[in-house]
Amino acid sequence: MDNQEIRNLEPKKLWNYFADLNAVPRPSKKEEKVRQFIKNFGNTLHLETLEDEVGNIVIKKAASPGFEKHKKVVLQSHLDMVCQKNNDINFDFDIEGIKMEINGDWVQAKGTTLGADNGVGVATIMSILSSEEIQHPAIEALFTVDEETGMTGAFGLKSGLLSGEILLNLDTEEDDEIDIGCAGGIDVTAKGKYTEIEIPYDYSIYKLVLKGLHGGHSGMEIHKGLGNSNKLLNRFLYDFLDLQIHLISFDGGGLRNAIPREAEAVFCLMDNQKNKLIQQFEKLREEIITEFSTIEENLEIELTKIEGETSSLNFEDSKKIISAIQAAHNGVYRMSPDIKDLVEASNNIARVELKNGEIQILCLTRSSVNSSKYWVATSLKAAFELADMKVEFTGSYPGWKPNPDSEILKLAENIYEKQNKEKPLVMACHAGLECGIIGEKYPGMDMISFGPTIKGAHSPKEKVSISSVQKFWEYLLEILKNIPTK
Repeated sequence: MDNQEIRNLEPKKLWNYFADLNAVPRPSKKEEKVRQFIKNFGNTLHLETLEDEVGNIVIKKAASPGFEKHKKVVLQSHLDMVCQKNNDINFDFDIEGIKMEINGDWVQAKGTTLGADNGVGVATIMSILSSEEIQHPAIEALFTVDEETGMTGAFGLKSGLLSGEILLNLDTEEDDEIDIGCAGGIDVTAKGKYTEIEIPYDYSIYKLVLKGLHGGHSGMEIHKGLGNSNKLLNRFLYDFLDLQIHLISFDGGGLRNAIPREAEAVFCLMDNQKNKLIQQFEKLREEIITEFSTIEENLEIELTKIEGETSSLNFEDSKKIISAIQAAHNGVYRMSPDIKDLVEASNNIARVELKNGEIQILCLTRSSVNSSKYWVATSLKAAFELADMKVEFTGSYPGWKPNPDSEILKLAENIYEKQNKEKPLVMACHAGLECGIIGEKYPGMDMISFGPTIKGAHSPKEKVSISSVQKFWEYLLEILKNIPTK
C-alpha cells in the first residue's frame, strides 16, 4: 500500500503515525495487533508502558523542562475503528490495512471506513509522546480498546491507574466545538424463533433489495433524517401484508452505532398476487425515493423474482415480525429542552437478521437523560414482545454531565478565541464518549473533548479535513503549553 502522499502532509509526524496506524488492522474486539503496535511504540521510546487486564494501554512521559509544576494531563483516544465497506469492495478488515487517498482538502479511504475516528487522535498523541521539542506537562497517554462496540475498555479501566488531574479526550468530529457532555447508551437485542413451513407449489418467491443510502454515525448524524435501510425495507413488507406474504429471510445493517445503508428480504406469496405486488411496489418505491430525494440521492430499490427457496414462515408469524419492526421507534425520540439543538434521546434499528426461522434485531438507544434512555428501550421491548421475541438490555453506559465551570474549558475557550478570532461552540453531543465512564472512576478529573473535522464517520464516506488537522494540532499544542500549575 502506497500512502506516500498522506505522509507528506503537514504536520508530517502526525500524518506519518496515522499512516503507520492505518497499516495495522484494528477492528473492535480484535485489537491484538494494534495493542502490540502501541506497546512497541512506547517501549522503543523507552517510556513507561503499561497494559491493563482488558487491553488498555497507558504510556507515561515526564514533563518538559520548566513544566514540572503544571498539572498532569491525560491524553485519551481509542484504538479500535468501525469497519464498514461498500458491497462492491473486496476487503478484509482483519488482515488488511486501510487504503487511503487525498481528495482536495480531505483524506478518505477507498471504499471503506477511514479510521480517522479515532485514529487521528491516536496519531496525535503518538506525535506528542515522541517529540523532544513540544512543551507540555507530565502526560499519561491512555489508549482504550473496544470503544465502538461497547466501551468495554473504558468500563474495564481501574481506578488508581491514572493520576492526571485533567483529561483531554481527542474524539470529537467538528473542529470548532468543545464538548463537555455526551449521551449515554444501552444495547437492545430482540430474538425470536419461529416454525418454518414448506412453501406451497402455487407460490412465487421474490427478493427485495434496498441499497445506496449514506449511512453514518448513529449518534452524531441521527438528527439528519437519513434513511435507515431496515425501516425503509420494512415499509414495503408492511405494505405487502394485505397480499398475505410469507417471510423467508431479512438481512439488513451491521454495527449498532452505524445507521444501516443496505438491506434485503426474501418472501413468497401466491402466484395470482403478482400483478398487485408489482403495482404496490412501484407506487411505494416512487413515494420513498421522492421523500428522500434531497438527502439520499443514490437510493436504489429493486424487486426480482427468484428460485431456490423451499421453506418460509407462515403468514401469522410474518405479520408479527413485520408489524413489530414497523412499530419500533427509529431516529430522534426527543430533543433536549435544556440545550439548544441537542438530541436528548434516539434509537437506531441497526441490524435485522432473519434466517432459518430465527430472528435477531439489534438496536442502540441513546439519551443524555438516564430515565428517558430506559423509556425508549422499554418501548422497543414492548413492540418486539408483541411478536413473541425475547428482549434483553446490555452494555448500558452513563452519559457525561456537563460542567460549564470547568477550569480546562475556560482555558480552551480563551485559546481557541485567540487563535481563531471567534468563540468556539461549547456543547454536549449525542454520541457516546468515554468521558462519562472514565469520570465515574476518576471523580474530580477535569475533562473536555475536541478534535479535527471528520465527516461520514462509521460509513465508507468517512473523511478527515487536512486543514482541520493542522488547526487542531496547533490548538492542542497551545493548550498543553498553558496547562495551569498544581
